[in-house]
Amino acid sequence: MPTLTVNGTALHYLDAGRGPGAVLLLHAFPLHGGMWAQQVEALAARHRVVVPDYRGLGQSTPAPLASTMELLAEDVRALLGHLRLERVAVVGLSMGGYLAFEVWRQLPAAVRGLVLCDTKAGADTPEGAAGRETFARNTLEQGLHWVADQMTPRLLKPDPAPAAVRAVRHLIGGATPAGVAAAQRGMALRPDSSPTLATITVPTLVVVGEEDGLTPPAEAEKIAAGVARARLVRIPGAGHLPCLENPAAFTAALAGFLDGLPA
Repeated sequence: MPTLTVNGTALHYLDAGRGPGAVLLLHAFPLHGGMWAQQVEALAARHRVVVPDYRGLGQSTPAPLASTMELLAEDVRALLGHLRLERVAVVGLSMGGYLAFEVWRQLPAAVRGLVLCDTKAGADTPEGAAGRETFARNTLEQGLHWVADQMTPRLLKPDPAPAAVRAVRHLIGGATPAGVAAAQRGMALRPDSSPTLATITVPTLVVVGEEDGLTPPAEAEKIAAGVARARLVRIPGAGHLPCLENPAAFTAALAGFLDGLPA
């Protein structure tokens, strides 16, 4: 898996498949691009699939003080330029959805379709932003085991499968405390994307796990209602990470949408 030195960071990414259309997969917090492994395997036969790690999450280093959506979108811009990709379908889950909104604002001509998964358009409340700062400080003091203890139950459905618990804890272990803290601070600074919804003119799919407690189906419904002609798909038996908890249903919905996009 190659690394691109850009914008003062070593950006680690996967570039798989050689289909006519390209797909950019943007991962959730506090995981890394490895969360998409099952989707990459399924999609790479028909699509070119690009999967970056954010700074300090996975193998991209170093972490900044705050991984703002603007900064991460600049990394995406540089990566697409390096790979000579002029048009991509952008798939973002959770924090990846926040980043997908920013990519759309910065690079609308480069986006041929959007998939917004288990995310929300609104910005943090002041209380939510303060909670993220507390989480960031606790992470730096207590480390990734504490992060895994805090986040794993939130990311999965109630009474999750043991394999899903192990997978999520393993993915969190691929981060750095500085990267987790930077991501929390960056998400606290993200803009309200609610006004962005009406500007989205490309085909859009909204996906949500039916048992998502972090960004529940009501948030997905708001996004789908705000984007013209968006389609909403609910994934049964899944919480905030349907790509891991019900990969068959999630990947089928994703592949069906992507296969219908013009290259």
